[in-house]
Amino acid sequence: MFISYLEREYLNDGAMRYRQRIPGLVRWINLMSLLTAQFVATMLSDTVGADKEPLPKMRRCRIFAVTVLLVTFMCLAAGSHQALAAPLPLQIAHPDVPLGGKPNRFDYETVDPRHRLLFVAHLGSGVVTVFDLRTNRVITNIKGVPAVHGVLAVPSLDEVFASATGQNRLDVISEKTFHVIAHAPAGVYPDGMTYAPPEHELLISDEAGKTETVVDTRNNKRMATIAMGGEVGNSQYDPVTGFVFVDVQTRDEIVSIDPKTNRIIYRYRLPAICKDDHSLLLDAPARLAFVACDDNAKLLVLDMRTMHVLSVYKTGSGPDVLAFDAALRRLYVASESGVVAIFQLQGNGLHLLGRSYLAYEAHSVAVDPRTHWAYFPLQDVGGMGVMRIMAPAL
Repeated sequence: MFISYLEREYLNDGAMRYRQRIPGLVRWINLMSLLTAQFVATMLSDTVGADKEPLPKMRRCRIFAVTVLLVTFMCLAAGSHQALAAPLPLQIAHPDVPLGGKPNRFDYETVDPRHRLLFVAHLGSGVVTVFDLRTNRVITNIKGVPAVHGVLAVPSLDEVFASATGQNRLDVISEKTFHVIAHAPAGVYPDGMTYAPPEHELLISDEAGKTETVVDTRNNKRMATIAMGGEVGNSQYDPVTGFVFVDVQTRDEIVSIDPKTNRIIYRYRLPAICKDDHSLLLDAPARLAFVACDDNAKLLVLDMRTMHVLSVYKTGSGPDVLAFDAALRRLYVASESGVVAIFQLQGNGLHLLGRSYLAYEAHSVAVDPRTHWAYFPLQDVGGMGVMRIMAPAL
């Protein structure tokens, strides 16, 4: 809690985010230890100097009590650091790849496994970066997508959808030409999105507008706007029920929508342990939902049959993007603090494999299902944005 308090800051998009400079904390603890040792050695002696009177007994007792409190606090801080820093089961798989644009914020990523492509939202530069997963090189940067937040590849359509939040619109990108081929209105603050294949519908989370925007991908026209009653987080399509599940983060709810009728089916209230359920990911075959609560750094595992919480875990401060390696059964949680947590799914529960600081603003992650490599776009490494590519330690 103290670490998060010291490192709290506001980013220029107006949202409260967190970062933790763990090496700085260690240096601070070391410095305080030296100062405290000198303080104790000086103040607890019978005399301050050869020609000075002894300190009154009561004053020395008070000084001793304050010193004990300082040492106790430093031990607690060190313990918190050790609890946070569980080494990640990752190793560098490839040298960092420059991504172009300015050294500013990235957001969501999406993998097209059919064409072996990774699309990255470079929010601060207003571009969508196309990254080749076979060669680990940038193919192109698609410009003119202002303040792009969400990206979603739909291989069956040979298209990528991007929320151009700077213009409150949806941009449709052709995977054949890497050009924007269509636009559609997308509310007040479009963010993430999901695709319902049977209905050919794209459902876009309008975070500030408190709605879900529905676009018909056959003509790229807005066909419905669904009032959600609160700020909207992630949306996920469930192929088992055919419903779309949506985080309503300011109500701490998960809402199910039937894309056949574009109406809300049910609202599921999350327990008080979750504050601001921004992130959502489904393991549909296992009937599990993973929910990240970004106000209090919690990860919930839900049984989708009952929508009851099965277990709760700790993440880094400000958990943002989730990624799941279905073959290895590994869940990645990337946080605004730069802390990444990796869990192993075992039955209906998770086992923590590692939780540690990776890099400044390492809040986005995607996994290549073929190689199992994890891709982290980092906004400022040596004055440039780079893609950090890491392989799991099996």
